[in-house]
Amino acid sequence: MSWFIRKEKGINTPTEMKREAPDGLWYQCPNCKKITATREHKLNAYTCPHCNYHEKVGSDVYFELLFDENKYTELDADLTSGDPLHFVDTKAYPDRIKATQLKTGLKDAVRTGHGKMNDVKVVIACMDFNFIGGSMGSVVGEKIARAINYSIKHKQPFLMISKSGGARMMEAGFSLMQMAKTSARLALLSEAKIPYISLLTDPTTGGVTASYAMLGDFNISEPEALIGFAGPRVIRETIGKDLPKGFQSAEFVLEHGFLDFIVDRKDLKDKLSSLLTMLK
Repeated sequence: MSWFIRKEKGINTPTEMKREAPDGLWYQCPNCKKITATREHKLNAYTCPHCNYHEKVGSDVYFELLFDENKYTELDADLTSGDPLHFVDTKAYPDRIKATQLKTGLKDAVRTGHGKMNDVKVVIACMDFNFIGGSMGSVVGEKIARAINYSIKHKQPFLMISKSGGARMMEAGFSLMQMAKTSARLALLSEAKIPYISLLTDPTTGGVTASYAMLGDFNISEPEALIGFAGPRVIRETIGKDLPKGFQSAEFVLEHGFLDFIVDRKDLKDKLSSLLTMLK
């Protein structure tokens, strides 16, 4: 009966025989800390199946979720930032742009395109937080303005998906000018009676909130997104009072009348296409 008796203590496995699980098979939710298979997380539109936490995702994911069969035509794909102020902090601005482009595979903090969403023609502009915090520079404003022009010319609804830390400090006044430029183009879109839906995602702050993000015919948001202008610390120090619980969350903003409704990312495509169909 010696096969029932362990002759050696411990389990000795040669290094060449050890097998490790490949990276990327599992996703741990930063909110509830539970583990989910990466494939299941992706099929769930990058939301946690346990607590419904909406992971921050970029334009590639939103375009795949919204455009039919992920077919769309990108607008102004090669537009990149200049260096009007010759700005230098820890590195020169052009060097920072190049490094971020190599790291993210993006040209700047917004991508625009047109295609069909449940057979409804639509123009979509989507920001990417991975590109210098989704900051609004000259290229961001110009691409959004051109996308609005395309909407007006072809009489197609415009969807703006915002995700930003605000204005890009490396462009100073040039960045702030984008607030006026995009707002003026949206006024022309309104005059043409073409629907504009603004989707605010986590986070939407600063000059983006103060301009195009809050100018939609319908302002909507994903659950629990951070939405605000100044940060909570700045506001608290300015007014000298503690802020309410949940301050600047999408639910708080909805309760105070600045949003029309909150939509789960898994339902986003159907809700948007239904809304646009009703607005025809």
